[in-house]
Amino acid sequence: MRNVVTSENAPKAIGPYSVAIQTENFVFCSGQLGLHPATGELVSADVAEQTRQALTNLKNVLEAAGSGLENVVKTTVFLKDMADFPKMNAVYGEFFPANPPARSTIAVAGLPKGGLVEIEAIALR
Repeated sequence: MRNVVTSENAPKAIGPYSVAIQTENFVFCSGQLGLHPATGELVSADVAEQTRQALTNLKNVLEAAGSGLENVVKTTVFLKDMADFPKMNAVYGEFFPANPPARSTIAVAGLPKGGLVEIEAIALR
């Protein structure tokens, strides 16, 4: 079983990919930027606000797939500037306050739409 996941509460894909793929046991979420679902534009130029929106988008995609943040087993965070790590990390901790998933954080040269942070996840169903 392989189902494409869509959510009215998260931005549409900005390229030839699915926002998530649901299988029998897992949900594989593509990276979420801090984009407003209705406009497809960044919510602000602040990394904390972009992180909050990216994680909200991720939460909404997971819920559309019949899962949730509590089922996330692995995330990958892409940061435009590793100096933003403390701000991103503080917001991330709000969304995963106990027993957080495994995580990698990687500095990148750039992100789509000039984003400062992008977060992808793998979750159980």
